[in-house]
Amino acid sequence: MAVPNPNPAAGVMLAESDTLVRPLPGLLDQLSESDRARVVAIGRAETPQVGEHVWQQGDPQAGIYLIESGRIRSYYAAPSGREVTLAYWFAGNFVGGPDLFGSGPHMWSSVAVERSALIFLPGPALRSLALASPTIAVALLDALAFKARCYSAMAQMLGTRSVTERLQRLLILLSNIYGSKEGREIVIGIPFTHGDLANLIGATRQWVTVQLSRMQERGIIRYDRGLISISNLRALDLEIV
Repeated sequence: MAVPNPNPAAGVMLAESDTLVRPLPGLLDQLSESDRARVVAIGRAETPQVGEHVWQQGDPQAGIYLIESGRIRSYYAAPSGREVTLAYWFAGNFVGGPDLFGSGPHMWSSVAVERSALIFLPGPALRSLALASPTIAVALLDALAFKARCYSAMAQMLGTRSVTERLQRLLILLSNIYGSKEGREIVIGIPFTHGDLANLIGATRQWVTVQLSRMQERGIIRYDRGLISISNLRALDLEIV
C-alpha cells in the first residue's frame, strides 16, 4: 500500500488569515519509518469516484481516512436541505473525526469531488497504536489540533464578517495558497463553480454570480469555466475593513 504524499497541500476553507489554515506536515511525516509502517499496516485502500460519499452525516464513525490523492469535500446539511461546505481537503490531510477512534455518529458528510485514493484507518486499531506509541499519539493530536484551528477560523469568519467580505477573503486566500502568476494576473489553479463558492461562504449561487460579474466588470477578477484569475489583488484587500 502506498504512503500518502509527503508534501501536503493546504485545505480550502474560510479563514481570516491563510496562515491559520496552512497545514502541519502530513500525519505520517513526523513518524519514524517503523511507526509509519505500523500505521499503514492497519489501513485499507479505498478509491471513491467523483460524487461518491466517503461517509454521510449520521453514519456511525469507524475511523479516519488519509488522503493520498484527489479532493474530498466535507459539508454539513441542514434539516432544510441547505448545505454549507466546511472545507475541501487534499493529499496529505485526513478526513474523519473529531472522534478519531470511532464513536458516535458523523456530524457532517464527506464526498469525493474528484477520483481519490484514500487509506482507511479503523478506529480501534488506531487507538491501540496510539496507546503503544507516544509518537503516533502526538501526531494524531497535532493533526486534530490543526482541524480544530481550521473549523474555529471558519466559525469566526461566519460570525464576524459580512457575506461580501467572506467572498473577498476567500478569493485572497485561494490566490495566496493556490495562485500562480501569469503575466499581470494570479490564476487560481483549482476550478470552482459559483455553487462551490456559495457553499463555502454561506451565500446563494445567484448572489455569488452577481458579485463575480460586478468584480469582473470592475477589472478585479476574470472568471472563465470555473477558473478564477485575480487581476487586481490590492483592490480585493482594500475593500476588506
